[in-house]
Amino acid sequence: MSRVLLAGESWVARTTDVKGFDAIDRAQLEIGAEALLAALRAEGHEVVHLPSHAVATDFPASTAELDKYDVVILSDIGANSLLLHPQVFNQGRPFPNRLKLLAEWVRGGGGLAMAGGYLSFQGFQAKANFHGTPIEDVLPVEILPYDDRVECPEGVAGELTGTAHPVTEGLDAQWPILLGYQRLIAKPDAAVLATVESRPLLAVRAEGAGRTLAFASDISPHWAPTEFMEWQGYRRLFHQAVTWLAGDR
Repeated sequence: MSRVLLAGESWVARTTDVKGFDAIDRAQLEIGAEALLAALRAEGHEVVHLPSHAVATDFPASTAELDKYDVVILSDIGANSLLLHPQVFNQGRPFPNRLKLLAEWVRGGGGLAMAGGYLSFQGFQAKANFHGTPIEDVLPVEILPYDDRVECPEGVAGELTGTAHPVTEGLDAQWPILLGYQRLIAKPDAAVLATVESRPLLAVRAEGAGRTLAFASDISPHWAPTEFMEWQGYRRLFHQAVTWLAGDR
């Protein structure tokens, strides 16, 4: 099975409890990746989760370090966390550009996926900021230069396009509801495997010796509700996605 690095999909929530005259500030680490981690590990994949607060310091900084993995998944983590190692931001010293390294690793045979979220693709108020980066160059989609979210609180269902592919083999033609997604543009040489509201929901592409995948919605709440995460196709979809991305590695 595949060796997978999942980067992102966590956050620190800060709240203030006001009790009469007194207020208590508290912070709590939230992990949004439990369902995906469980699904991939149940299929036998070896998954390392690098939470968002550790990405700047611990994300691989060389192709040799990336070669410990077959597949890298970026989920709800912005470009700045990959670009601004503390050595750069705090000390004003050079450090490898991990966006360029990741793109180089893909072209050499690695598998890269990006899943949607408020800090994916271009994201909330364009803060994810992957437009115009080496990551956009290798993904199967073009990223808009502005906030690309489409919120769908009423729920919208994805559906297969009918294109036969190992990633979507055996999946239902109609998928459970999602509560939002990113507005993306498929590249001419990409294969769009599923759509939502006639826009790309799942797309794949070969890049050099490697493979890439874009999933325009979330792997966890809020865009991925219970109906989607408890769907029997959830585990199958991401297992097959990781297996295809790993290729012969």
